[in-house]
Amino acid sequence: MARLVFIAGHAGTGKTTLARRAIPLLHARTGESFCVLDKDTVYGAYSAKVMGLLTGDPGDRDSPTFLDNLRDEEYRGLLEVAAENLGLGVNVVLVGPFSREVRSKRVFDPLALGVPADTRIRVVWVTLDEATAKARIVARGDPRDRYKLAHWDDYRQRRFEPDPAEFAQLLRFDNTVFDEAAFARVVDAIF
Repeated sequence: MARLVFIAGHAGTGKTTLARRAIPLLHARTGESFCVLDKDTVYGAYSAKVMGLLTGDPGDRDSPTFLDNLRDEEYRGLLEVAAENLGLGVNVVLVGPFSREVRSKRVFDPLALGVPADTRIRVVWVTLDEATAKARIVARGDPRDRYKLAHWDDYRQRRFEPDPAEFAQLLRFDNTVFDEAAFARVVDAIF
């Protein structure tokens, strides 16, 4: 039975950095390898080309054009690659916002995700207050954030903080100030 770990949360929360920190800990705790599939790495160049053709902005990842035409296809493809690996017994760490999938609770249902039914799923939700997230987004200067920053009021309407009572399955990590011990506890909770 393979493991599927989501490292999810809104932009600027540090998901990719945390995934990179988690891999050695996951390996040490299990003795198993984990395939990392970061949405931005897997689809970055492809989506840049498509969005450049559609909107003239290869960095666009937040406009209605992207959200209505490409966003779900990126996630579908990412989950298909994960399912193929999981079917071969390879553990997978998926990195991306996954906000729609968390909100709908689809991330907790192997059949809804299209992964093997016996997959052990854990979802780490990385939190960060909006002001700090925006400051980090500005500081990183990623072209994929231009549209988001130019339309921040629209973007912030899509941000949500899952209610702990409704989303009890989420493993939460506040990444405002990285806490090594708290992060180790979250990684331990994956098992």
